[in-house]
Amino acid sequence: MSEVASTRASALLASSRFSDAVSLAKPGITLLIVLVAVGGYFLANPTAVDWYRLLLLVLTGAAASAGAAMLNHYLDRDVDPQMHRTSDRPLAAERIASSTAVLIAGLAFLAVGIGVASALLNPLTGFSIFLGGFTYVVVYTAWLKRRSSWNIVIGGFAGSAPALAGSAAAIGYWSTGSIAFAILVFLWTPPHFWSLALLLKDDYARAGLPMLPRMNDPAYSGKVVVISAALLVPAALLIGWTGAITWPILVVLVVLGLLFVMFTLPLWKRVDRATARRGFIYSGPYLLFVILALIVNVPLLRFGIPTGFG
Repeated sequence: MSEVASTRASALLASSRFSDAVSLAKPGITLLIVLVAVGGYFLANPTAVDWYRLLLLVLTGAAASAGAAMLNHYLDRDVDPQMHRTSDRPLAAERIASSTAVLIAGLAFLAVGIGVASALLNPLTGFSIFLGGFTYVVVYTAWLKRRSSWNIVIGGFAGSAPALAGSAAAIGYWSTGSIAFAILVFLWTPPHFWSLALLLKDDYARAGLPMLPRMNDPAYSGKVVVISAALLVPAALLIGWTGAITWPILVVLVVLGLLFVMFTLPLWKRVDRATARRGFIYSGPYLLFVILALIVNVPLLRFGIPTGFG
């Protein structure tokens, strides 16, 4: 019996270590980053998809995103234990003893992602991935996160860069459609994270992180969330103006933006956890549905459906 129990304990320990290793890569965020890159690819080149290049984009983007996530864990290992939301992360909970190993792995994954993309796709793709990683690790995590309430606004470019990488991988330059999509992702970031920050205001305050426009004025921050969500509607129209999407997809993007406003609008008058939670919960699927719409746009263009303003 003791041997069986020991075997089970060893299996559980191995499973736990594997789970911790995977969590260091922030798989949810990495998946979203990859999907943004795919959206940028299809916007730039919807009619002649090179599946080999698309696969390389996915793999290099995932590697770089995972590496940047590991570096985020490393840099935030002192502040994560102070927040309920992050206190169970592997480094914060000290389930991974060597933070240096995480640092080395993060740098390696990021370097491989950038290097392989530059060599096998083109230098602009690698540079675009570098811009995203640099913004997330250096500008957002190491510099602004603890110092300025502008951290999310400026750091939002980290989520936009994959759209540019997708375009660069597809056609060798940043198309107007992918730039417009990058702007939409940039504008999506503040209402997404500020909704979370309103929900976890005390948690962020405990850690000394200025994650809201005004940490001591939730009413002001609630209004800013509504305004920033409303900006997603003209951002959708901008994508349509570039001629990169068909009119049904433009309608879908506008409706998705209006729904975001609807979910956050009560924050204009009163800030409460329930409304902040609804805004945050919708924000993730919003971007996912936008990307899915951009993928559906490909066959619509092939069927000859007119573009948004065409």
